Amino acid sequence: MKFSNRQPPAIAIQLAPMIDILLLLLSFFIISWQFSKSETELKVSVPTAQEGAEPERVRGEIIINVLADGSIRVEGLAVDRQQLFDKLSAIAKQYKNQPVRIRGDGGVAYQRIVEVIDTCQKAGIWNISFATQRPEPAK
Repeated sequence: MKFSNRQPPAIAIQLAPMIDILLLLLSFFIISWQFSKSETELKVSVPTAQEGAEPERVRGEIIINVLADGSIRVEGLAVDRQQLFDKLSAIAKQYKNQPVRIRGDGGVAYQRIVEVIDTCQKAGIWNISFATQRPEPAK
């Protein structure tokens, strides 16, 4: 009786393609995280409310920033009401329940916020929310 001393061949795992994929995924997540944070880091002091909460971004949500001087910024660009209307109406045609969050500065005139809401509704956007924050705890 002759026994064979042959072992099955070892499976060779190539690490270079796996490392490449991991680096691509890591860079994708870092870049997308950076873009999602850029809209909320503008110098907008949103009003405080006792029930204010940290913003939970809805997927695909458009953030409209209304700064203290009354200027409107969307996706990092300053826009006027007509440009805002054009942008929102094009998006509303493709996405029926498009969410929009208005981050209005606490010192901006209420009339300016109403104008932004009016522009959103004329463009066909009805899913509108407002950003608030909790007041600073007393020290």
